[in-house]
Amino acid sequence: MATAVPEKLSRLFVNVRQVPQLLAPLSPSTVSSAEVPKVFWKPYIHAGYRPVHQTWRYYFSTLFQQHNEAINVWTHLVAALILLLRFQQLSQRVDFGQDPHAQPLLIIIVASITYLTFSTLAHLLQAKSEFWHYSFFFMDYVGVAVYQYGSALGHYYYAIEPSWHEKVKGFYMPGAVLLAWLSCAGSCYAKFRYHQSAHVLGRLCQEMPSGLAYVLDISPVVHRIYTAPPAEHADPALLYHKCQVLFFLIGAFFFSHPYPEKLFPGKCHFFGQSHQIFHVCLVLCTLAQIEAVVLDYESRRHIYSSLHGDLAHNFSALCLFTVTCSVLTATFMARKVQNKLSFKED
Repeated sequence: MATAVPEKLSRLFVNVRQVPQLLAPLSPSTVSSAEVPKVFWKPYIHAGYRPVHQTWRYYFSTLFQQHNEAINVWTHLVAALILLLRFQQLSQRVDFGQDPHAQPLLIIIVASITYLTFSTLAHLLQAKSEFWHYSFFFMDYVGVAVYQYGSALGHYYYAIEPSWHEKVKGFYMPGAVLLAWLSCAGSCYAKFRYHQSAHVLGRLCQEMPSGLAYVLDISPVVHRIYTAPPAEHADPALLYHKCQVLFFLIGAFFFSHPYPEKLFPGKCHFFGQSHQIFHVCLVLCTLAQIEAVVLDYESRRHIYSSLHGDLAHNFSALCLFTVTCSVLTATFMARKVQNKLSFKED
């Protein structure tokens, strides 16, 4: 009888040791770059990749696992949830349905949540296959284009000074639509044609339209910062605008330069990648931008109502046009990818 107890404890201990196996991932853990197609490779990142051709359930489960996209997923997922909460708070005091001047505010908030959500899905699910890798990032570029338009509209509608409005009103919004679409089209083409991000032509296709779009979109904010009287420099909205510019410029540097992983090749598979830093900076930029636009909406009605009159519906129509063009472009490029992969298999 005395020996039976230790035997039972021993069997219990063995069963307890099997618990981690029962809770193990649904598919293999991360693999090296040599075990995935070249299109998935990132400069100086040699490990931490998820295996391809697993179930959708597996890729959703990797939300809670460690891999080289985990930080990218969580930074934008958390930011999207924060903005959803912020939108719920604003809806209690802003009449988005009846106040036409609130429509641009609604557009920039929805556009921000959209690009953050699309980015989250792209980084979480793109490892499924080569086709889905391209398709999810094309969707991500659609989100970026919509966000660029929303940013341009928010700055043009609420933040702009009358003197700058007089200079740019003839081309600002049409230019914002064109550059947002070119940003989407250029990024899709660069991804399709030059999948290695270090390729010069690929980076030109992706970064030049986005850079031009940012110069145009942020111009009302920069003009306002430099022309504001000293007494207005303590304006909370202006402080948030300065923060969004600073965070964007820092993020743009890390988007364009693979640091610190270039300095520590093979050491940043999970943490410390330049794209992760870019994500954090872009999130801070977006959060500061939304707060600035909200403050401008609340305090500058006497300015923007006289500048724009009843044009809010026209700007909403331009947003729909931008979304439609970007979605059609991404769909077209996804078809080209499908044909390319089918040809390769044949």
